Amino acid sequence: MMKNGPRIGSLTSVPRRRFLKLAGAAAVVGASGKAISASNGKVRIVISKADPVASGPATMWAVSQLRQEFAEKHIVSEIVPSEPQVDDSGLVIIVSAHGPQATPGFSVPTQPLPPESIRIVPGQVGRVSRYLVSAPDERGLTYGLLELADRVKCATSSSLDLNLTNLVEESPANRVRSVARAFCSEIEDKAWYYDKDFWREYLSMLAAQRFNRFNFALGFGYDFPRGVTGDYFHFPYPYLVTVPGYDVRVVPLAEGERTRNLETLQFIAAETVARGMQFQLGIWTHAWAWTDSPNSDHHIEGLTAETHAPYCRDALAMLLKACPEIEGLTFRVHGESGVPEGSYAFWQTLFSAVANCGRKVEIDMHAKGINQIMIDMAAQTGMPVKVSAKSWAEHMGLGYHQADIRELEIPRAERAETGQFAVSNGERRFTRYGYADLFQEGRKFDVLFRLWPGTQRHLLWGDPELAAAYGRSASFCNAAGLEICEPLTFKGREGSGQSAGRCAYVDKTSQAGINDWSKFEYTYRIWGRLLYNPNSSPEVWRRYLNRKFGSGALAAESALANASRVLPLLTTAHLPSASNHSFWPEMYKNMPIVPGMERPLYSDSPSPIRFGTVSSLDPQLFSSIAECAEDLLHDGSNPKYSPIETAQWLEDFVSASESAWREAQERSGNLPQLRHWQEDIRIQVGLGRFFAAKLRSALLFEIQQRTSATQAGQLALLEYGRARQAWASLAEQARNVYIPDISYGSIPMRRGHWADRLPDIDRDFEAMRTAVAASSPSEGGKNAAADQAIRRITGKAQRLSLQCQHTPPSRFVPGQALVLNLRIDSGTTTVSSVDLYYRHVNQGERWTSLRMEQKGVQCVGSIPASYTYSPYPLQYYFVVRSEKSACFHPTLNVLKLFDNVPFITQ
Repeated sequence: MMKNGPRIGSLTSVPRRRFLKLAGAAAVVGASGKAISASNGKVRIVISKADPVASGPATMWAVSQLRQEFAEKHIVSEIVPSEPQVDDSGLVIIVSAHGPQATPGFSVPTQPLPPESIRIVPGQVGRVSRYLVSAPDERGLTYGLLELADRVKCATSSSLDLNLTNLVEESPANRVRSVARAFCSEIEDKAWYYDKDFWREYLSMLAAQRFNRFNFALGFGYDFPRGVTGDYFHFPYPYLVTVPGYDVRVVPLAEGERTRNLETLQFIAAETVARGMQFQLGIWTHAWAWTDSPNSDHHIEGLTAETHAPYCRDALAMLLKACPEIEGLTFRVHGESGVPEGSYAFWQTLFSAVANCGRKVEIDMHAKGINQIMIDMAAQTGMPVKVSAKSWAEHMGLGYHQADIRELEIPRAERAETGQFAVSNGERRFTRYGYADLFQEGRKFDVLFRLWPGTQRHLLWGDPELAAAYGRSASFCNAAGLEICEPLTFKGREGSGQSAGRCAYVDKTSQAGINDWSKFEYTYRIWGRLLYNPNSSPEVWRRYLNRKFGSGALAAESALANASRVLPLLTTAHLPSASNHSFWPEMYKNMPIVPGMERPLYSDSPSPIRFGTVSSLDPQLFSSIAECAEDLLHDGSNPKYSPIETAQWLEDFVSASESAWREAQERSGNLPQLRHWQEDIRIQVGLGRFFAAKLRSALLFEIQQRTSATQAGQLALLEYGRARQAWASLAEQARNVYIPDISYGSIPMRRGHWADRLPDIDRDFEAMRTAVAASSPSEGGKNAAADQAIRRITGKAQRLSLQCQHTPPSRFVPGQALVLNLRIDSGTTTVSSVDLYYRHVNQGERWTSLRMEQKGVQCVGSIPASYTYSPYPLQYYFVVRSEKSACFHPTLNVLKLFDNVPFITQ
């Protein structure tokens, strides 16, 4: 705890940068396709051998990328050791880690920059344009040079000039910006694993988008070693090394394959580091014996329970020695690792390999089931320690951190387990799907968020607003940043791999081959650049879109952005299962509205398990259908965002996306590159239309069941019919785009096609028809509460809107009361009460509230001294109520996806 108290924190803000302009001509490409010099139009890149950072391997790789882009434009470039003393119209790019103060002729502030920052400074000597690319480290220089390379590449004109009139300066908002790629299927993944050209292009793309860590994940194919079939690399060590003293082997494994696997891993690690990124190896499974798996492709021989831990230690030690570029290791340390929770001797043995490797290697432990014993054990190695927490469970919500976890994640004595999951399903249950209690003052470990592939995994995604919101929230409470499980993660998992191609297109000419990442190039761009700088100018991604779509670029951006908001909003507002293993909203397996239809699909939904009782993933801010129905019928003033509002937002996204796409088509014509965008946008638009109608239908059905209101039942059927039609339409569209079996797992809810889901929708629709018909009707007009509820459900969503002003205090002192003020300009609205809600930044705790004192337009409340005396930051928000309505401050602006809920104080 800080002596003078923690400071009030705000999400990292990076000043908006100014960008290079492309106009004029450093070299003009003539009709012959050759460079036409304006006098001597050669580009000279100045790198002094006396500058070890500027001449470092990652910097020189970035220089090669820049020169390659110049060459594509038929512009001649060369590397020189010092600035040439010539007076011509050429272009000089000076690369220096010493900054402008050490380079004559440049005028710029000399304040030092934080790590990984870039500074590009313009200058002029006679007719020679000079540009200084400077940074405090090699990674920053790499980013500066790749920025220039990207601008050259995306230039659509044959007239090219890199004249800058303003200083360009950027610094990272997040210390870690990571992408995880998993090997899950021997059938689908071996081809890209062994292909060196794949890795060169893929890793170059990641570096260009300013990701600074690449995590290659092994052992991701199963959660449990039961019913195993496709198991290649699942227990990775014997696929990579032969450990002296142990006769451990994979059966079958072709001769020489182990050597080839290790050589490939060494290549991947070296190529990652050569591009200025950290190479992280993920080892998610330490199980070695499969159970109930007669059809496994391989099995491990030569291990026993007694030799398991020492073998893993010695194998890991060999890997660290063979791959000196490994800078970090990610471990799953809960029961799904194959090691029972509480088996501390195993982890202590394994960690000793890291402690004795002779260099700094980070230990990154997955947060589920983490406790102080594991943290202390990792810290005792003397190595840097990270604990990586799930962001929005195993899904993708809106761009803020959920205000609370679901009730099912709260530890309860009746839920406690023993054995394999004694910790994560016991007193540490709340670590399973969030940041838990990790943000204690004075912690000796870093926290990293990980975005799991539950919500979005197969369809093209791209929303700059949401990516920027994640970029701001990733440094929540000084967290290190965010790791993204990339698109297509878990494709072919659980032995479901197929030879049809990972993108699973019907049209084979649409397949990208092993370069499946190229479909998602725009996704990587906005994630990487906006995690680095959430305030980046839209020009960062629009130059790419302009090159791809021409005059239709802005409309295409809007169409995809609005379509991409559908599933993150749904995930936030309505989540049947926190597990990505179960709930896959892209290819939703219908959850019945009508109770008693079938065995529940999801085990972690509230009872009785049906669509109407499903909780939000943030139950503190969003209400369920059942909760909303109760409020509507009893005139409750609940400030939570309701299913009515969620449905309205979904409909707005759908409308905006469709309108923008029509404009994109009109402006861009029949460009072939529009096709794949169109296909995935149309599917996501269809999903938005389906879920909006189903939410309204379920809410109307809830009203009908509680009141027997005939109109509510009829309207519920009408809305469900609209939902059914939306699904049938998107399934028919998808039938011509994607193969009948898109496989992310072995059971039906993890594989198949949208068309497969329609029969379940039809069964539920017919069950609703039967239930409505069987209900005793109430006379129209006799149930005023039901009539009013129907009007609100079928109308436009409305919310109390007041002008509220609050300035968070600059700091608070633990052990002293924290006084908070809120000013409300309510106009003609009478404010009946104002409540302050507060909680430690600890998901193991629940929110506390108190009534604020109203003094005219000013409201005052105080968080007690006894509560502030804790090792945690505080978070709080306000609820303002009128006679029949209520609202939050700060508000959650879903349309802009701002990440300012709730206020955070540190």
